[in-house]
Amino acid sequence: MIHFVKYRKIYFAVSGILILASIAAIAAYGLKPGIDFTGGSILEMQYTGDRPSNQDIRNALSGLDLGSLTIQPTGDKGVIMRMQYIGEDTHNEILQKLGKDEGKMEEIRFDSIGPTIGKELRGKTTFVVLLALLLMFFYIVMAFRKAHRLVRPWQYGLASLIALFHDILIPLGVFAVLGKFYGVEISIPVITALLTVLGYSINNVIVVFDRVRENIFRGGQSFEEVVDRSLNQTLTRQLNTSLTTLFVVIAIFLFGGETLKYFALALMLGIVSGMFSAFFIAAPLLASWVNRREKTKVR
Repeated sequence: MIHFVKYRKIYFAVSGILILASIAAIAAYGLKPGIDFTGGSILEMQYTGDRPSNQDIRNALSGLDLGSLTIQPTGDKGVIMRMQYIGEDTHNEILQKLGKDEGKMEEIRFDSIGPTIGKELRGKTTFVVLLALLLMFFYIVMAFRKAHRLVRPWQYGLASLIALFHDILIPLGVFAVLGKFYGVEISIPVITALLTVLGYSINNVIVVFDRVRENIFRGGQSFEEVVDRSLNQTLTRQLNTSLTTLFVVIAIFLFGGETLKYFALALMLGIVSGMFSAFFIAAPLLASWVNRREKTKVR
């Protein structure tokens, strides 16, 4: 049997370093919001022949008012352009200047969001994430309200919440670094991936906690032994579920195209972080709290 709880201080230290590094990255670099939250337009296209240089594209569009235009090459012949909010007339003029009518390029996608809608989406996204965390906390408390008195229901909820913050903060820290050095933006698909991670992570934690609750009532072991036994019993199931999902997400990241690339990356980071937190954060936290309470009683 693997003794997970014995080395919990090491796990907590590793987790603490990762969380502090993520918070530092977010504080130093910030998160770069996409046009979903700031408003603007994004145009992705594919050239049929040789892709022109960024400067050639800028020269072709020099007569248009596009605001702060950024041009990002993708693949061998693709280009993604981000600019201020533009109407359909300007959109068509861009395509004409870049040679769509002559068959030089084809449009892959065009999205345009006004600044008012972007601000509204930003506010609603923050509300949805906080609401999801709060509801998950109360769900855990209610689900374990009849658990053994050794662990109180709110402790299950708090340990779950700490694990979820861990699983969200680490991907956000990575995206803060990527946003600073590679211009990667936080978009609606990335937020969707993070919300998916919340659901995925809480499922992993509940599986472990439910087994802990069952083993407590069987008696005959210390609480640390109960936690170790529960983690060992759920290890194979958790690994099989997480790894099979991770393989699919890696395939999406590698072959899904630019649109799904960072959605898949957020899922990959969240799944790996969730595997770590379910085994090395949430359940060992319960063991630490029970041990501390027992020592306090002895004193």
